[in-house]
Amino acid sequence: MERGLAANTISSYRRDLRRYTEFLAAAGVRGLREVAESDVAAFLAALRRGDDEHPPLSATSAARAVVAVRGLHRFALLDGLVPDDVAHEVRPPAPARRLPKALPVESVVALIEAAGALEGPRGLRDRALLELLYGTGARISEAVGLSVDDLDQGQAAVRLSGKGGKQRVVPVGSYALRAVEDYLVRARPALAAGTRPPTHSRGRAGALFLNARGGPLSRQSAWSILRAAAERVGDAAGISVADVSPHTLRHSFATHLLDGGADVRVVQELLGHASVTTTQVYTLVTVDRLREVYATSHPRALT
Repeated sequence: MERGLAANTISSYRRDLRRYTEFLAAAGVRGLREVAESDVAAFLAALRRGDDEHPPLSATSAARAVVAVRGLHRFALLDGLVPDDVAHEVRPPAPARRLPKALPVESVVALIEAAGALEGPRGLRDRALLELLYGTGARISEAVGLSVDDLDQGQAAVRLSGKGGKQRVVPVGSYALRAVEDYLVRARPALAAGTRPPTHSRGRAGALFLNARGGPLSRQSAWSILRAAAERVGDAAGISVADVSPHTLRHSFATHLLDGGADVRVVQELLGHASVTTTQVYTLVTVDRLREVYATSHPRALT
């Protein structure tokens, strides 16, 4: 809470620490002062191994749990609850480096067209949602958290609330702006029909994207819209449903900007990354693309 982490992150850390305390109790450890470094290392091994109640965790999930445990012991040391930080030397497992999956521009267009193919207000909403995700690089949680007031149509910009409540203002391209305007005029009033007046600006009727019942669209529903569009497009557009994730359009946004010559620092600001190191993973994607083009196009690159 003090670090301003997202609610989902806090929930995950709480779940990890509950499992940690259960592990310690089963090992006969009755308090933080009795925990040894070997106990923390044994917990990490147990996460990776799994048991009758828990499947083995991936390196990424196990690393998150170890980060939560390390945070607990660091907090205990700073608050004077323990004399030493026994978790300090226990390193989280390094996850396999996976490059973000970005779709070609034509596949993104096909995905957006498929989302807007539905008749009625839902088609207009779905198209506006996907246009906004791709046009701004917003996370799905940021998009569904928007209120109508967060969109500045005059300035063609949107205010996004990212991780830790950090806000950033991102330009909205003409395609996304037109799709959102169409949705606001022709679809949102129909979806909002029957909702009660909001108690505050971010209340039910204040949400930008609404579900069929007039309430705010959930993250899960937005994810379902993206998957459904991918299923309608199919292999014809070179899209595999298995390759589509909540971050697919965000990854495509960043990759296409860098391909077009955007500075990595600008892309960092647009994505809301705290560190440019996070953004630099996209430069690896574009380098791979350059190698591919070079290998298939340059007469002296062919073997």
